[in-house]
Amino acid sequence: MSLKHVDIFTDGACSGNPGAGGWGSILRYGSHEKEISGGCADTTNNRMELTALIEALSILKEPCDITIYTDSRYVSDGVTKGWAASWRRNGWRKADKKPALNPDLWERLLDLLVVHKYTFVWLKGHDGHPENERCDRLAVAQTEKYRK
Repeated sequence: MSLKHVDIFTDGACSGNPGAGGWGSILRYGSHEKEISGGCADTTNNRMELTALIEALSILKEPCDITIYTDSRYVSDGVTKGWAASWRRNGWRKADKKPALNPDLWERLLDLLVVHKYTFVWLKGHDGHPENERCDRLAVAQTEKYRK
């Protein structure tokens, strides 16, 4: 049985770091597309980058073949280089024994990814990639909602 192919585009934004944050994602399956976004008042850019992907993956109702497009090295390298899996195995400690940041989100992300076949594509941010720019606009709009 072949898996459905889904493209996921994500971005996070933060006004101040920490500060008001937002995230945006686009899911594309064939000719169908869905935009989602959200934010919060006190967060970091990395938390928003992770949340954008977590929220997109949470929508999927079955295992899929996913291409994930992100401008976050933190997210793409954290998964593809095995950093997050290693942190989890080591009780959310990095190689230098310091606590890994955002273990709650990494835990959710790793649990969501395990059921899918996935490939990460890193994009240079703010470089004219249409979906990355759309995700950035979604994220920034959410950030504005939470600015004090």
